[in-house]
Amino acid sequence: MLKRLIPHPLLSLTLVFVWLGLVNKFTLGNLLLGILFAVIIPMLTAPYWPDRPKISRPFKGLEYVLVVIWDIIVANVEVAMIILFKRERNIRSQWIVVPLELTSAEAITVLAGTITMTPGTVSTMLAADGGSILVHCLHTDDGDAVRDEIKNRYERRLKEIFE
Repeated sequence: MLKRLIPHPLLSLTLVFVWLGLVNKFTLGNLLLGILFAVIIPMLTAPYWPDRPKISRPFKGLEYVLVVIWDIIVANVEVAMIILFKRERNIRSQWIVVPLELTSAEAITVLAGTITMTPGTVSTMLAADGGSILVHCLHTDDGDAVRDEIKNRYERRLKEIFE
């Protein structure tokens, strides 16, 4: 019964917090409306998720979010320094192919989004077989180091979370 009422518990919890953040005022009415959304939206969308992702280690997800937030802050400073102090001819942009060990479509999507959210990098294309992702890096002298950092900081953690 509970599985039918709340088919995606993490989505439901996220919806409550997102709703409370959007209304920007905590009241009983807003909380109840958020809970109503958290029940109705997953029930309506459940048929579209026949093979929903299994999150094996949810607390690793929190660690991942903290790592990404830290990396976004650091990358903002690095990109600002590049823009302010590097001459255009000294900027070395590179296209980097990152081979993937991830197999879950959801994990690959999170990885691509993380790369794009981090200033200075953008994921541009996923190989047709899902075996690699093409990343553009604003400035680097060592594309292999960027590839290794993406694999070690992000892909490894996502593999622990989703697989």
